Amino acid sequence: MEKISVIIPTYKTDPYFDTCLQSVLNQTYSHIEIIIINDGNEAEFTNHLIDAASKDQRIKLIHHDKRQGVASARNRGLKEAKGEFVYFLDSDDYLAPNTLAHLVKYANQANIIKGKTENTFVSNQGITPDKGLYKLKIYKENRFKLISDQSVLNTLFKKDYLDKHQFNFSEEIDLYSDLTFIIPAYLATPEAYYVAEAVYFHRKRNDPINNPSLIQMDDEQGIRTYLALYRELKKLYKEKIVQTYLDQQLLKFYQTKIISYINNEPKGLEHIFVDLTMTFKALDSHMLSKYKQPFIREIKAIQAEKLQRYKKIMNQHTFLRKFKRIATSPSLLKRAIYKRVFFKLPLKKNLVFLESFLGKSYSDSPKAIYEYLIEHNYDYEYVWSFNETGKKIPGNAKQVKRFSLKYFYYVARAKYWVSNSRMPKYLGKRRGNVYLQTWHGTPLKRLVFDMDEVHSADPNYKANFYAQSRRWDYLSSPNKYSSTIFRRAFEFEKDMLEFGYPKNDLLYNKNKETTIQAIKKKLHLPEDKKVILYAPTWRDDDYFSRGKYRFELELNLKEMQKRLGDDYVVVLRMHYFIANQLNIEAYNGFAFDYSTYDDIAELYLISDILITDYSSVFFDYANLKRPILFFTYDIEKYRDELRGFYLDMEKDLPGPLLMTSNDVIEAVENITDVSRDYEAKYEAFYQRFCEWEDGRASERTVKTIFKD
Repeated sequence: MEKISVIIPTYKTDPYFDTCLQSVLNQTYSHIEIIIINDGNEAEFTNHLIDAASKDQRIKLIHHDKRQGVASARNRGLKEAKGEFVYFLDSDDYLAPNTLAHLVKYANQANIIKGKTENTFVSNQGITPDKGLYKLKIYKENRFKLISDQSVLNTLFKKDYLDKHQFNFSEEIDLYSDLTFIIPAYLATPEAYYVAEAVYFHRKRNDPINNPSLIQMDDEQGIRTYLALYRELKKLYKEKIVQTYLDQQLLKFYQTKIISYINNEPKGLEHIFVDLTMTFKALDSHMLSKYKQPFIREIKAIQAEKLQRYKKIMNQHTFLRKFKRIATSPSLLKRAIYKRVFFKLPLKKNLVFLESFLGKSYSDSPKAIYEYLIEHNYDYEYVWSFNETGKKIPGNAKQVKRFSLKYFYYVARAKYWVSNSRMPKYLGKRRGNVYLQTWHGTPLKRLVFDMDEVHSADPNYKANFYAQSRRWDYLSSPNKYSSTIFRRAFEFEKDMLEFGYPKNDLLYNKNKETTIQAIKKKLHLPEDKKVILYAPTWRDDDYFSRGKYRFELELNLKEMQKRLGDDYVVVLRMHYFIANQLNIEAYNGFAFDYSTYDDIAELYLISDILITDYSSVFFDYANLKRPILFFTYDIEKYRDELRGFYLDMEKDLPGPLLMTSNDVIEAVENITDVSRDYEAKYEAFYQRFCEWEDGRASERTVKTIFKD
């Protein structure tokens, strides 16, 4: 059996390395050596690499005292490789279990065998079951099509072929050095093979703010490097197959990277225009024949070194492209009016714009702040954003449909924004605008930059969150614990309002009993029965599509009704991400679905027991000092795969962790004993997490923000 040398350079990939290494160690083709190049990592990660290498004799660890770059690391790996074949793997990527086995089947028939690459943001991308051999594809005259990704990854090379031609990576550049290796390698071979079953998972890092990969650093220097490399390779390789490949890649790079850079950097074009002109003069003009005239005009202006003409052409083309998109999209049209018209109108200093849970409800801290303002006769004009207008709310606030033209008008004009969730990234923040972000919970699950991976439907979650949160001027916090986490996880450096959550003022209402009776009557709940509130959270990885999550009810309502129905009713309150209607008709009179009820604080107030899981609702509910049960049937997956927790669930929570529906029912049946058993934990929890709550958070917040 022939040996494969797997070469893995490592530099600052601590969070991803173990997944990468295990995917190689677990290959079904086991006759391998793993050459890990420690390219100047810090001591902690270096020690981890040493420990990993000590556990398997197939691993050879090589140390660079200081970082020399991925090209140097791969070249060092090539020198050390003893296998008949060589395979390059980045240390933040990973392989399907059969990848090497599929590639090596054809290793004696070709110098180069390439597999399929799939992009992923996570460490547990689902692997398609092996369904047998796909049809092998052999590329000859068209073999450069196999490297449209400009990458050496997921490719098995014959070692004697590489040695014969002395192929190496250029160590003078960091970005795009793969091209200096794969172009001569593909040129010298008459054919290359492609095997679709050999799957390589290429990780697109979801934290480009704090931990970007090299390719995510698309700045001016990266563009200059690529353009210079293109010019050098064009001079070095005169063969038509290479010339065509390089020209195709240049045009692709221009469309995907350079135009984006120019649009996002006001002075970017001036910085790189000389490089552009030198580079595009080397382009074969026949390559432009398949493009439309507007694009050709852009390239011709670059080649002619006419900067002002190019700017004029680009402005025209940009306008036409935007106009075409806007003309066919009402939502884009409204955004354009917002930016070009409304955004230029003066701010209204007495206008307050409010929104709760993306316009889904009249609730939470924005509601509490609004009601304090109108109750105390603050002289402001108020506008509420709702998905559906016509809600019965106190005061004389205007109601606008979210994302309507009126919505954009009032967002643009309002001096004050009050929201408990993120507002769209494309809403620019104006000078003089004051944005109060009240947030909506005390964190149990890891947030944003404390999350190693993002399993939600939005893989750009961290980058988007970062951009949106830069606009916050004030952030509400309910306790010291939250303040510490918010500072770090949100990277928030502005004013933290450490007053408690305004939404919880209701829980300290002096007329509590009267309010409870009124709410029960409004909700048609029997006054002679106690109320169990079930309020679970959403699961990041369980979604229909981006922004649309689902949830399967694990509670056995039939058994609950049978055993608890004489004394209790159950109110279901799903997270707003998963507030799709549940079918509970069979439990009429016992189970009530109030997932879409506006204000969960009112449901807290009428409930005698709370059942939840990993939702932050229990932090708020704890203000009432009533029993809390935790239905955590999937705790291992949620803790270890999806989010992770800030607290030790077993030690810190003020109630039992229950794994089955029957456990929940038994806990309710013995709620007096459960409450007694957790009395000390509850008191400690209350002191730690409800320390600032006293019913006056709205007052303190308003007096801090609204000073006009």
